[in-house]
Amino acid sequence: MHSWRQALAGVLALLAGLGLTAAVHAQAAPDGRSTGAADLRVVVDVSGSMKTHDPDRLAASAMDLLVSLLPDGGRAGVWTFGERVDAPLPLGRVGPAWRERALALPPALGDYQQYTDIEAALRRAAEPEAGGRRHLVLMTDGVIDLPPVRGAKPAIDRASRRRLVNDLAPALADQGVTVHAIAFSDAADLALVERLAQRTGGLAAKVDTPEGLLGAFLDIVERIFPADRLPIEDGRFMVDDGVDRLSALIFHPPEGPPLTLIAPDGRRYSADAAPPGARWQVEPRFDLIRLPDPQAGEWRIAGPVGEGSRISVGASWQLRTAPLPATLYRGFPVPVEAWLATEGGQATLPANLTLEVSLQDEAGEVQSSVTLEADAEGRFRGRLPAPALTGNARLVVRASGDGFVRQRRQAVNVLPAIGAVHDAEAGRVVLAAEHPALSRDNTRLHGELRGERLAARAVAPARWHLALPELDDELRQPLLLSAEITLDGETRELRLPRLMLNPGGRIGIDQADLAGPTLAAERFASPGDAAAPAEPASLADRFVEAVNAVPARLHEAWQAGWPGLRRLAERHGGDPRLWAGLGLAAVLLLGGLLWRRLRRPRARHPREEPHV
Repeated sequence: MHSWRQALAGVLALLAGLGLTAAVHAQAAPDGRSTGAADLRVVVDVSGSMKTHDPDRLAASAMDLLVSLLPDGGRAGVWTFGERVDAPLPLGRVGPAWRERALALPPALGDYQQYTDIEAALRRAAEPEAGGRRHLVLMTDGVIDLPPVRGAKPAIDRASRRRLVNDLAPALADQGVTVHAIAFSDAADLALVERLAQRTGGLAAKVDTPEGLLGAFLDIVERIFPADRLPIEDGRFMVDDGVDRLSALIFHPPEGPPLTLIAPDGRRYSADAAPPGARWQVEPRFDLIRLPDPQAGEWRIAGPVGEGSRISVGASWQLRTAPLPATLYRGFPVPVEAWLATEGGQATLPANLTLEVSLQDEAGEVQSSVTLEADAEGRFRGRLPAPALTGNARLVVRASGDGFVRQRRQAVNVLPAIGAVHDAEAGRVVLAAEHPALSRDNTRLHGELRGERLAARAVAPARWHLALPELDDELRQPLLLSAEITLDGETRELRLPRLMLNPGGRIGIDQADLAGPTLAAERFASPGDAAAPAEPASLADRFVEAVNAVPARLHEAWQAGWPGLRRLAERHGGDPRLWAGLGLAAVLLLGGLLWRRLRRPRARHPREEPHV
């Protein structure tokens, strides 16, 4: 069993070191502009549901982790929310006094409240108390639960969710506010978390281990404060003459052997015998090593080097990129622009310089890559092939030349360009555009089923219905989907993942790959129906309703003959309400027959004398 507190106990010192690295590279934003004006606002869920979904108080430890990542001089604050919204650490300048106040916050994060008002929390935390770009980090189980005194439930919860997605998220994006969302539970409204991040240009992640939490926060901080890296290959990394400071974060197993760093001249360093001027912090799951003026040449790490380990550097040459999107879309290529910039007056680029961009999945496998072409101004441009998979991934930009190498890594979320869900009850497929540039004005959708071409009908600006013919309940069959898209005067066909149809199955499609955040929470609901459903019926009402429905179901099955009865048994054989209803009907039938027999008058026969 993971111990969150033990895993994160030494993170503050780690993140303080990373914060210094971030401060060094604060000017190195993805678009080349200064990020010094950006501020970060942590929004922590302290509702009662978090007490259940976050029993190890991961959110409290995560908050400590995040605030310690921030460089001195930045602006940050902490908000908590449940039924009400509080600001235990108002927005202020990050420094020793601010960090001391932040470290005293954990008791306030354990003051659980009964309800969950995500909308009010984001509105309050996003208020523009300062200029510049604002980054909100929402940590929640993602379930909206408003107090009943505000109105009928679940109508008020659903109305708040619609305002969050349709009104607040676009408004925040227009104001330059980015929402990064981290969910702590399988019961979370993951679609809500994804859509908030998608519509504001942020990252979304679900974490359930200390390592996952650390990785999610490092991804967020690296997006806000990007830094150049040196690649680690087989425990080795190359330091060139231009590197003047280095920060190594090396992950390892909790019970692993002590780490040893071997310099190019063969000298061996450890936490007990660090290089002159170095700071070496040892924690159960990682070591943090900061070296000023590291020796040029190949360095080696003796010991296990865990996934996520990184070498960040400050140097005269710095790798820059045009803004990299936080969300990519399956089927759409990614334009990339990168270049090298210098602050030391150095004019000559490294010899034989090449820049390459790749998309890697969570396992680190390269899904696609492209070598960028240089122009006359020293800018390198290219188009990364369209992603073929959905989920969390990383864009890796690598510059290499003679004795020179730099990397930038940015976490991204890959979504389907168009989500699809089979609405079996309505006999149709519901499709929704995830890509913001797609709409009914430039997109036509078609399906192919058993050789028959089916056209989708637009029912909203970014939503379509595709009516299905009558299907065989027992036959699982694929629906091929395609889109004809016209963008920038160019028309092309986009193949969507095939959808497996089977109304007799419970779901029948790969929801994680096809639904997308727009449709994930409304798989079998009537799209566009804004009315909230009635309160759920009581157990007794549901039982009576089921019993009353039995005769109709039996009648329909009887009309269909033996195949109908067999389908009824296959569909509802596992439903106890059906068998309870059948049992009750049988008891009532037998009781009625017995009652009629008892009340039937007995026939009287004349008594005959025995024959002699």
